[in-house]
Amino acid sequence: MPTPSSPSKTDGKELRIHIFGHPSAFPEEIAHEFGGLINQDPAAECDLAIFTINPTHGIDPQTIAQWDELNDSMVPRLIVVTGLEDQIADFDDAVLLANRVFDQTVTPYLVLHDDSGLPCALISLEDLQITDYTSTPPTIVPSDPEHQQLVSEFRNEYLAQMELMGEDGFAAGLLFPAIPVWLDRQIGVDIVRNYINRIES
Repeated sequence: MPTPSSPSKTDGKELRIHIFGHPSAFPEEIAHEFGGLINQDPAAECDLAIFTINPTHGIDPQTIAQWDELNDSMVPRLIVVTGLEDQIADFDDAVLLANRVFDQTVTPYLVLHDDSGLPCALISLEDLQITDYTSTPPTIVPSDPEHQQLVSEFRNEYLAQMELMGEDGFAAGLLFPAIPVWLDRQIGVDIVRNYINRIES
C-alpha cells in the first residue's frame, strides 16, 4: 500500500483536494495517495476536484451529478482513470465515456502496453517522450517512429485543444485532463502530482 501523502500547501494553507467517484474506481485509494478527502459535498470549497472513473464499471449517476454541481464554480477538475489492469476496458473507453457524461476532456498521455497486454508506460502527446514504469524510478526515453505514427492523430487533437484553451486552462477550471493511473505500479502518479503542483503555483 502506498504511503499516504500529506495534502499540499498553497499560500501557506492546506490545499483542499476532494475526491469523487464510485467505489469501483477506488476513490479511497486515490485519496490516500494524494492526500484528498472523499464523500465531500460538491458545494464545499476546494482547490481541486479529482474524479475517479473505472471504465469497466462506467460512471454512476451520483458522480455525474457531482460533476455537474461543480460546473458553475470553475474549480479545477482532474479525471483519474483506474482499473486499467483488468484488461476488460481501456483508457480510450474511459475517455469516450467521460466526454459523453462529463465535458470534453484532454488526454496529455496515452497508455502503452507490454507483451501481456498490461499497461507499462505512458507516452506524452506534448513531446512524444515515453515514461517507462517498469523501472524504479521510472525512466524517460524517446519514442520510436512507430509510436509517433500511432499517436499522431491524437497528438494533433491534443495540441489543438491546448492552443485553444492555453496552458492555464486547467488551473482556471476550463480544461479537464484525463490521466491513466495504476497505483500498484505507480503509473501516472507522478503526472497527477504535477497537475496538483500547478494548483499550488
